[in-house]
Amino acid sequence: MMKTPICDFVRRYAESDVLRLHMPGHKGEVTLGCEPFDLTEVMGADSLYDADGIIRESEKNAATLFGCDTFYSTEGSSLCIRAMLLLLRQYAEETGREPLILAGRNAHKTFLSGVSLLDLDVEWLYGEEDSYLTCNIRADRLEEKLLSMKKLPVAVYLTAPDYLGNDADWDAISAVCHRHGVLLAADCAHGAYLRFLEPSRYPTDRGADLCCSSAHKTLPVLTGGAYLHIAPSAPACLAERAKDAMAVFGSTSPSYLILQSLDGANAILSDSYPKDLARSAEQVAHLREKAEKLGYTFVGNEPMKLTIQSKEYGYLGTDYASLLRESGIECEFADPDFVVLMLTPDVGDIGIERLWNAMRSIQRRERIDEIPPRIKARERAMSPRDAMLAPSELLEIERCEGRILASASVGCPPAVPIAVCGERLDEGAISAFAYYGIKRIRVVK
Repeated sequence: MMKTPICDFVRRYAESDVLRLHMPGHKGEVTLGCEPFDLTEVMGADSLYDADGIIRESEKNAATLFGCDTFYSTEGSSLCIRAMLLLLRQYAEETGREPLILAGRNAHKTFLSGVSLLDLDVEWLYGEEDSYLTCNIRADRLEEKLLSMKKLPVAVYLTAPDYLGNDADWDAISAVCHRHGVLLAADCAHGAYLRFLEPSRYPTDRGADLCCSSAHKTLPVLTGGAYLHIAPSAPACLAERAKDAMAVFGSTSPSYLILQSLDGANAILSDSYPKDLARSAEQVAHLREKAEKLGYTFVGNEPMKLTIQSKEYGYLGTDYASLLRESGIECEFADPDFVVLMLTPDVGDIGIERLWNAMRSIQRRERIDEIPPRIKARERAMSPRDAMLAPSELLEIERCEGRILASASVGCPPAVPIAVCGERLDEGAISAFAYYGIKRIRVVK
């Protein structure tokens, strides 16, 4: 089993008789139970953004597991996204490229704030889906787009698997990008576990140059644990600068609880996890097959996520989620159209059985024919940066037609903007906000 240097150090420190005249303020005294293991950068504990000790050793262990340079984040994929964008900004400057990124329209709102802070330009890529959460980019369409551009972007940035469980054709897309000398960056926040399938479905194994993934979303890691990955084929300067890029945005007080969780996960991932994952994926596939025979319809091709197209079964997604809640089951996300269920090996046989019993107890009803609003390109009146930094006001959506959106008015989950900062809001945008229950938005004064 793989060594866990961070966990081992902290355990020894917690068992010692050291008088803690350092942060944190609880001094290791127990209130919640985790305090003895909650440290700061004491002697021997290493430093996350200048790691040359136990943290670096642990990151190298993770790099062995993922097959590429790996850097820890204790602030989720949000920190990794900002770091990736800074690396791309620097690479564009160094190579004389335009600081332009082609991005799938279903990007997380952290991407939007990142390009605004770093003064990157973004041009959106649109799929043909009926949900703002999905953006299926075809390799041939991407090729056409790149061939039509007078100046190529520094990178293509895609989010996959997306919130609904749709993965991307990374092999074909990466081939297109590299044929044109364009980097490929992946927001794989929902897909850390894909590396441990056989064969791997992880973006850096299929051509992506940069990738972030939220370990805490799908692996046995505490909330906030994430990875930034730089593929071996990527320009060497990206890995060399990765720590500095993360330090620009990261807290100077990273959580040692989360670091221990990332470190401890290495031992699990190097041991029985791939076998457990394969077995769980088979169970989920079997459950899906049984449910389809009852009339359920699912979307997405991610093996450990079940996304129910609830209206096909006769329910709004929010109503269906309430029925699951009555059975003691809490979903990851629900909106009028979808219910998202995220499973891992830790759900176990009993959990799978509980879910199946709940699903089959819900009676199928007449299909609801209402379709969601389609997300489309709108007039760009200002850059995202200018709109986000401009003076703004909060108004009811009924008063916002014709106004310019100032901030992404969407919570988490799903944290995917319905409209983009700087866009002029038309009737369709206002209808979309209303459909998803957003009553007030912030617009440029």
